[in-house]
Amino acid sequence: MAKRVGVDKWLFIITLLLVLFGLVMVFSASAVMAKATYGTPYEFVVRQSAWALAGLLSMMVLMRVNYRHYNSPSVIFPCVAITTLLLLATFLMHDSHHTHRWIRFGIFSFQPSEIAKPALVLFLAWFLQNRVDQLQDWRRALLPAALPSLVFIALILKEPDLGTALVCAAVTLLMLYLAGAQVKYLALALLASSPILYYMLFHVAWRRARMIAFLNPEKDPRGTGFHILQSLIAVGAGGIHGVGLMEGRQKLFYLPEPQTDFIFANIAEELGLIGTLFVVALFLLLAYRGLRAALMSTDPFARFLAFGITATIVIQAFFNISVVLALVPTKGIALPFISAGGTSLFFTLVSMGVLLNITREID
Repeated sequence: MAKRVGVDKWLFIITLLLVLFGLVMVFSASAVMAKATYGTPYEFVVRQSAWALAGLLSMMVLMRVNYRHYNSPSVIFPCVAITTLLLLATFLMHDSHHTHRWIRFGIFSFQPSEIAKPALVLFLAWFLQNRVDQLQDWRRALLPAALPSLVFIALILKEPDLGTALVCAAVTLLMLYLAGAQVKYLALALLASSPILYYMLFHVAWRRARMIAFLNPEKDPRGTGFHILQSLIAVGAGGIHGVGLMEGRQKLFYLPEPQTDFIFANIAEELGLIGTLFVVALFLLLAYRGLRAALMSTDPFARFLAFGITATIVIQAFFNISVVLALVPTKGIALPFISAGGTSLFFTLVSMGVLLNITREID
């Protein structure tokens, strides 16, 4: 066993910086809107701060809990089962904007799809650790490995939440590839899923409108192209240095969801290219330290777990930033650590606690 040392201090500091930076930007992006809607500018930042505190405390606890405790069917199967039940339970709740993404109890609410991501990584790490040499048998190894992912993705698509489903699919494919699955099987899986993706994008009216807007947003600047154009205006207005913290104009009821999906656009406007490069640099450093932990781990379970946690965060950040820069069609997906959204922040920090514990045993 590797010599026990302290947690990766770089990874710990990066996490704290992202969370603190996120709280500042949530307040900056939401204060005016919150004042107009709720009568107080602190509505969103107070809520986000409470989740951040709960998440950081959980992270501090989990970074001291040996990750090997999770490497057991008595942990894995209940985790997968409970996550599945929670995803199903969303359809028993009243819909919000024609979606079933939330479970609500009074003033408390959370998104089970945010739980599905770490649950999926945990299952795959457990399943793949002893089956690296068996993945050539797609019936007995590859298909069982992908089964929980297929169930989660199907339920998340039904909500509907295509962005989170794509993140789950991407993480699954990457972890299977890391485990040694043949590229031809992964290519066949992509080929088999392409008709479903095509249907979701071009035969669902509002997604088809988003695709058309992505290709030509100027055609309908006040309708389907509004999100993309306002985001690009915010990014362009920031220039090199930005217009100044709290001084952004696009968040004043122009930029849609400036505290969640499009918070990176607000960062670009207020802090400019310097601010956006700071955020991107933090995520690149997190990717480097997380992948380093995975590559240096001698325990296969730890290797897959560290890789899956890192990949989930980085892929989600890539999607969010790409949407803001109009590199991919608009989809609702949070920027990890930074976007307003308690469930996302809490479970991202919980995952980081597990990752930090893994770094304790790296020479």
